Amino acid sequence: MSAILVKIFATALTLSQVLVDPEAVKTSFDPARDQGEVSEILKSGCTYMRRAFDIEDINLDDLIATAMDDPQAVTGDLKVLQGLSFNDLHASYRQFCKGETVEPSPVDLGEVISYYNAAVAGLPDAGKLKGLKLPGVSVILDGNGRRFAEVFEPDHRRIWISLADIPQSVRQAFVSAEDKRFYQHRGIDERGVIRAFMGNMTNPGRPAGGSTITQQVAKNLLVGDDVTYDRKMREMIMASRIEGVLSKAEILEIYLNSIYLGRSSWGIEMAAQSYFGKSAKALSVSEGALLAGLAKGPNYYNPDTKPERAQERMAYVLSRMQEDGFLKLEQVQQAVASLPKRVAYERTRRTTGFYFVDHVSRDARALADIESLTAGGYTVRTTINAALQRETEVALQKGLARYELSIGRQRYQGPEANIAGAVKELEGGKDADVTKPAWRRALEAVRLPLYDVHWTAAVVIEKGKDRKTGANILRVGLADGRVLPLDAWEAARRELKLYDVVRVQLVEQKGKGAVRADLRTPPSVQGGAVVLENKTGRILAMTGGFSYPLSQLNRTTQAHRQPGSAFKPLTYLAALSKGLQPNTLIWDAPLTLPPVGGEANARPSDYWSPKNFDGGRSGIMTLRRALENSKNLVTARLLDGGIESSPDESLKRVCELAVEAQLYLECTPHYPFVLGAQPVRMLDLAAFYAAIANEGAMPVPHAIEAVEEGGRVVYSRKARSLARLGSADAAAFYQLKSMLQGVLERGTARSLKALAPYAAGKTGTSDNENDAWFVGFTNDVAIAVWVGHDNADGKRRTLGRGQTGGKVAAPIFQSILQAAWEHHAPKAALNPPSPQAAKQLIAMPIDLNTGDRLTDGRKGFMEYFRLNWFGRLAETQFRLVPQSEVYAFRNPDPWSDGEDRGGPDYYEDGPYAQGPGWLADPRQSAPPVRRQIEPERGFRWWWEDDAPRRPRRVDPDYFWRNGQVY
Repeated sequence: MSAILVKIFATALTLSQVLVDPEAVKTSFDPARDQGEVSEILKSGCTYMRRAFDIEDINLDDLIATAMDDPQAVTGDLKVLQGLSFNDLHASYRQFCKGETVEPSPVDLGEVISYYNAAVAGLPDAGKLKGLKLPGVSVILDGNGRRFAEVFEPDHRRIWISLADIPQSVRQAFVSAEDKRFYQHRGIDERGVIRAFMGNMTNPGRPAGGSTITQQVAKNLLVGDDVTYDRKMREMIMASRIEGVLSKAEILEIYLNSIYLGRSSWGIEMAAQSYFGKSAKALSVSEGALLAGLAKGPNYYNPDTKPERAQERMAYVLSRMQEDGFLKLEQVQQAVASLPKRVAYERTRRTTGFYFVDHVSRDARALADIESLTAGGYTVRTTINAALQRETEVALQKGLARYELSIGRQRYQGPEANIAGAVKELEGGKDADVTKPAWRRALEAVRLPLYDVHWTAAVVIEKGKDRKTGANILRVGLADGRVLPLDAWEAARRELKLYDVVRVQLVEQKGKGAVRADLRTPPSVQGGAVVLENKTGRILAMTGGFSYPLSQLNRTTQAHRQPGSAFKPLTYLAALSKGLQPNTLIWDAPLTLPPVGGEANARPSDYWSPKNFDGGRSGIMTLRRALENSKNLVTARLLDGGIESSPDESLKRVCELAVEAQLYLECTPHYPFVLGAQPVRMLDLAAFYAAIANEGAMPVPHAIEAVEEGGRVVYSRKARSLARLGSADAAAFYQLKSMLQGVLERGTARSLKALAPYAAGKTGTSDNENDAWFVGFTNDVAIAVWVGHDNADGKRRTLGRGQTGGKVAAPIFQSILQAAWEHHAPKAALNPPSPQAAKQLIAMPIDLNTGDRLTDGRKGFMEYFRLNWFGRLAETQFRLVPQSEVYAFRNPDPWSDGEDRGGPDYYEDGPYAQGPGWLADPRQSAPPVRRQIEPERGFRWWWEDDAPRRPRRVDPDYFWRNGQVY
């Protein structure tokens, strides 16, 4: 028995059961024992179908006789019937439909049963369609309420609409076009199968399947769309079962919401909005007929590209509606006159915000208890600033590429695509657009895999040597038609092929007026950036990596990295809140701290002896100067009496402050922690810097304002005041803010000096330059930038010697800051102290190098000093370094810094080698061990920072005191 005959009879067995007795369909027979039963089922099915042929006015015996005389007249070009023995088919017809005895039988029912059993085994449960709501599209709105993105599963861009909201004319259009006897049959329309079969023989070009609406629901949602006999058999059984568990209205509602109608639209509601800019509720008769006509083939009958076909199909649907008695002739004539007016097709391609939208989807599950935004049609109101988001991505991508180019690590890994095949096809096509070359049309149509990379796409259209000069030629074409020379490194030039599509950065050549295309390739280094609104915590922009298609890890929220010196402001905040002033003097010199928890049973390795980034030391310096220049030794020495009386207590205090600032859920005290050794999330660090800008008011970062479903609010963010970090007052925060402003003015980020009046921040570089940071703020926003390698293989990979936060991350910060001024809040100088902080502060001029207050009328740096409870100046300049130790003045380079130079050799032996600081000990070294805290001398009031002093006369011209008042 031929394979095709086995499949035909297995299909006939299926059809016979679902037509004759759909409630008694069996999906398993015994190949030996049940042959008699199967034979009777086939005979009953044949009788049923003969009646259907009679109803359709088709003489089945005449059709078979014709087929036997001229098989080609029946099969025509139908490939599915090629190779079929009509003698066997005719003998089978006589056996099962005429009741004749045929020896030998052409049908091996054992084979048929075995095939049938395998094909219909494991059918799904039709009951799961009861109350089904298919996945749909959720709309993400930006901070201004404009559509920013859509979230949907592949092949499920739909908006669910109830059947009651769909006009009767639209429902009838689909029924008339797709399933005339929808309300009469029980899942399978045998007459429709016959019409399709006869139509296929007369018009084999576009075969029809004769499927009912119920069968289409079964195919789309339960059994798949494979073009096989197996699938057709499963589809028929599932269709009959669906009719047993769902009403006709429920089936039609699912169908109208699941069918694909072109323009990336699934379901009638999304199609209505896509084609006509309106809801399905408002569709006219002609609009409904046009959409119903698309059900048969959205591409074949596409009204945008094939309007004649679309109008012909629409006319067919309207005529069927007239035949079914739903429309009158004059209504059809009016509706068929022309295609309904459509809105322009806006493709749903998006090129920005993928990390942010992914973060919103995760947050929606946690905040609104939504399993998935694609489960239904939600409207999510978010905080994103669309323009700033794009510029943030551009800045990060540009910065990462700049880093790799600067150190020669860039690699060419091949093109994103090659469109040689498409160019060849377009050149030979009949519909060639003579106004555009084939390469340009192919470039416009290609969908590149790195769809969120903001460099320009270009195609190589010329490669070789100039015949006259012999020079190598490499030119690329852009989508706008321009042809430019390509600048690329030698390895890439060798590998590039004709019609390779690559990314380029367009560069205007100064003085020449020409534009050059510089090759750009995806870097191996990664990065992230986030922009917060200080007063609210709204996430205005977020990019978690170079490109979302390359890596979906959101490094702003899902990665923890060592912040390095970007963490130091927390330690300084602890010191300032304990009363130290920015001009407090401290040794930048080696020290060794005892083990945490005590020295009992301690080993030499348990003691901590940190080093500066540059390996050097600067002697005595102010806290301001130490933070601006990121001195590790000073930060560590603050633990030794600068915060609390013992290193253990100081460390505990910094830990408590870090937990309060929500940088960590818990903190294990260990000394390297104060130098940024404990990894932190970028988003949390940005929130802490926003708190510095707010003088201690801590925002809670958030991306979602509200979630709605069908006009009903399912989640709304409650308005709440910012929580204060109570362990430090507004005065301490403002002093820290001023010191961080100095980081840009004079310190490790002095490359951003021009921004210093308007911004403040801190660089950060972890050990061996594995992580590079810059975190900063203006009055309005806080921006965190991180650059580094993912280290997914468990090995830490360095950025390279000298690749610090000030060099790698700060330029990216600068670009994002400029975009924030353009798209969010205008450029403005940093605010002065708030009224609350101003009550506790006084501004006085100091010598920036020495920290000495100036009282002789000289202009100096205006430093903000804390006042005690009684409004008196809390003098702490010599609290950590006795005045007796401060007696020599040297100033080789007071703003020396290791974090932006390139390592110890630059300072020890190189051109930037420097001696001790401006107030170096004559012994040329700092105290080798911890300084013992001197006991208090004399009587001191409990509320005062210093013991009361008697008034003293000061001669204005007294030589040795330089005019200072102590």
